[in-house]
Amino acid sequence: MQHNLLDTHTFIWFVNGDNQLSSKAKKSIENERTVNYISVASLWEIAIKISLQKLELGRPFAQIENIISSNGFQLLPISFDDTIKISTLPFHHRDPFDRIILCQSMTKNLQIISKDKNFKLYNISLLW
Repeated sequence: MQHNLLDTHTFIWFVNGDNQLSSKAKKSIENERTVNYISVASLWEIAIKISLQKLELGRPFAQIENIISSNGFQLLPISFDDTIKISTLPFHHRDPFDRIILCQSMTKNLQIISKDKNFKLYNISLLW
C-alpha cells in the first residue's frame, strides 16, 4: 500500500479539478490502494492565504474538513518528532509550511506529491 502526503498546492488542485495537477499525481491520489494525507500545516497555510486574499478556495474554508473526508484523505497532525526533525533540516527551502511537510514525510516515511522543485534537494520520495 502506498502512502502519500499531498503538498498544499497538490491538495487544492486535486479538489478543484485543476488541470495543473500532473496525470501521475492524479492517478496516484485516486488509486484505491493509496492512503493520502493532508498535513495540518497545509490547512494553516490555506487559512492564512485566504485571510490575506491570496487564495480563493471556491468554497468556504469551514467546509475543508468535509472536503478532506469526502475525498477519503487523512489529516496528519504535527508530532514532536516532526519538530525535532525540523531543527536539523538543511535550509535548502525556507518556506515554513513546506519544511514541516518535508519533515512529516521523513519521520513517517511518506511519499510527497508536489510540483515544488526545491523538494528534490532533500532525501525523500517525491512524485510529480
